[in-house]
Amino acid sequence: MNGKTAYLDTSALAKWYLNEINSEQVADYIVNLNSAVISTLSKTELRFLLARRKRTQEISVELENQIYTTFLEDIEQGYLLVHSVENKHLESATHLISMLPEQALRTLDALHLAIAGHYQLETIATADLLLAKAAKELGFTVDFF
Repeated sequence: MNGKTAYLDTSALAKWYLNEINSEQVADYIVNLNSAVISTLSKTELRFLLARRKRTQEISVELENQIYTTFLEDIEQGYLLVHSVENKHLESATHLISMLPEQALRTLDALHLAIAGHYQLETIATADLLLAKAAKELGFTVDFF
């Protein structure tokens, strides 16, 4: 363990559970973190991502269920630390959109950044270029996959 804590957005988290480009990098990264932090938003987004992959027949129903069950077990066992989304995060996300007028910041990305900021996390792990740009502008260290 390198003692590092990082907030994982859903684009990075998905690579931990699905075989995608840079999945091996993400796996190595996560196992070497002291704390991998997500939010209840991540739980929702991952659930919808898996359902979409099932609908498009990229994964089977069985694999969808297996991945989501494994994800929930990882939370239960403490491999992923989950912070709840709160109304104050929604307010902060609204302000972030105003603070970054030149960024094409999406609603859920702003919410991820607000949550990470609220918990004073310094590092964001993502595979989303727009989120990475906004996070850098806000002063986060960005680990991009």
